[in-house]
Amino acid sequence: MQFLEYSFPLLGLAFTSTQGWTFLFVIITFMIYLYIGWASRAQESGEFYVAGQGVPAIANGAATAADWMSAASFISMAGLISALGSDGSFYLLGWTGGYVLLAMLLAPYLRKFGQYTVPDFVAKRYYSETARIVAAICAVFISITYVAGQMRGVGIVFARFLEVETWQGVVIGMFIVGVFAVLGGMKGITWTQVVQFFVLIAAFLIPTIALSDILTGNPVPQVGFATGDIAEKVNKIQEDLGFAAYTQPFTNYDQINVLLITLALMTGTAGLPHVIVRFYTVANVRAARYSAFWALLFIALLYTSAPVLAMFARYSILETLNNAKIGEMVHDEDTDVDYYPIYQVNAEGKEEVVPWVSNWQKTGLITIDDKNKDGILSLKNVDGNFDEVTIDKDILVLATPEIAKLSPWVIAIVATGGLAAALSTAAGLLLVISSSMAHDLYVHFVEPEASEPRRLLIARIMIIGAIFVAGYFGIYPPGFIGQVVAFAFGLAAASFFPAIFLGIFDKRMNREGATAGMIIGVLFTAVYIIACRSDKILGTAEPLMAPWFTGSSWMPGGLRPEAAGAVGLLLNFAVALTISRITSPPPDDVQDLVESVRIPRGSHAPEAHFDETDAEADNP
Repeated sequence: MQFLEYSFPLLGLAFTSTQGWTFLFVIITFMIYLYIGWASRAQESGEFYVAGQGVPAIANGAATAADWMSAASFISMAGLISALGSDGSFYLLGWTGGYVLLAMLLAPYLRKFGQYTVPDFVAKRYYSETARIVAAICAVFISITYVAGQMRGVGIVFARFLEVETWQGVVIGMFIVGVFAVLGGMKGITWTQVVQFFVLIAAFLIPTIALSDILTGNPVPQVGFATGDIAEKVNKIQEDLGFAAYTQPFTNYDQINVLLITLALMTGTAGLPHVIVRFYTVANVRAARYSAFWALLFIALLYTSAPVLAMFARYSILETLNNAKIGEMVHDEDTDVDYYPIYQVNAEGKEEVVPWVSNWQKTGLITIDDKNKDGILSLKNVDGNFDEVTIDKDILVLATPEIAKLSPWVIAIVATGGLAAALSTAAGLLLVISSSMAHDLYVHFVEPEASEPRRLLIARIMIIGAIFVAGYFGIYPPGFIGQVVAFAFGLAAASFFPAIFLGIFDKRMNREGATAGMIIGVLFTAVYIIACRSDKILGTAEPLMAPWFTGSSWMPGGLRPEAAGAVGLLLNFAVALTISRITSPPPDDVQDLVESVRIPRGSHAPEAHFDETDAEADNP
């Protein structure tokens, strides 16, 4: 099938190239981000860490959605679902379910504690500076792992659409995010993320709507997906090539790994420090609840569209590349890269080059290998992969508008949206690293009497240091975006979720149990991930350890590193509950604090009149 070009002629008069449009959109959005950072300069630590706790609920909802919908959501998730088929849905279910868990179960109670950071909460709830140190180290470890995926996303977008080296793209992203994060802290980051949300959601929905109209005749993606026949077409092509049907479950991941990864992603989402801190930026508990509602609504716009775009992308690739003609190798002087032009027959029966394949080959994210030298590209199944082409999972969303021959401005806005998604989350993560190092460690243990200007200076220095660490891992990533982010979620699940959950709902949980649980959970998860992925993380020739249970009948592929967080979570719960029951209970004032947080102050019996002003009692 040949795709029609979806275009807006009036806009197309301004530029004819994707690169021109991309430059335009990137310059405009980056100037807006820089202006917001400058205009929102923080003058005190309350503004730097929690934006003065004066962010409106709807704005905080948009900022939370942008903070949470990272490069993994925008760039990698649809690519993973597209590559894995039904099995990839655990990313969608885990991340969405985890946000609901956070918004409904934890966020309002955390806001009532009134702290700046997750380590602050841990220290107050567990009356322990040792627990603060453990929590701060966990927050830094999680955030550095997570931010590595964001910087990789920035590098991919710049490498393809602005035709610079990947490392150069990462450096540019480091500079931009550094300006509005260093100057404005949470205040600058919040209002930048509000803008970035609208950029990324428009960038995701425009091509999805266009493709839905082209492929199903219905511009509403969810309706076109449900009523059209794309799923049947994709299943048939997949089966003809030797793959399992796209909609058949458990073809790439066994059931136990799917369950464990989903659990790790859900509880990891609920324990992410950069998302939790967003609920400290509003005025009271009521505003925290409303901002959670708005964030969930905004997130649903992208997350209900992602599986639709994933299937469209899979269909487009299969239809475009299978049995296409492979041309003679060409050397590109600008990028100094060799690539193979790919040709297909158009509607008029003439051969024409498929430009998107050449463009992505120049970045190194698509490779062609004509194994049988017949000049025909084969996508047949070989060990679960295409026979003669390797496509990086992280490019599918970015490449789909090009595959479908959409107008250059549509392709460019998708690239801009990818940058917005990566930079918005990177900014939130950098602030967590800064607050953990400066507020939770330096100010509490090195210079407790530091003045406000001194505290801000230290916080900004820590952000700059974190940017350089993030940039390094963006240039040398330990995996593709979705996988790196899944590791971060596993670490959050194994460390923070039990400590937060038990801290709210189990007043018998004490500092010994919580601290030991966090240490055991995060150590197990980190060691398992590093050992199984040491070839990527440590540079060893081979992984130090094969996944546990590899070759077993019930888990043939072994316990995947992405699933380790669920095991760490269970270990954390078991250790924390056991130790807390064999050691002294928390002081009475701590138990009273837990009770007061769970039961709203100023509540009345069901028959009593409720005065709206009582809501303010939620935040004394």
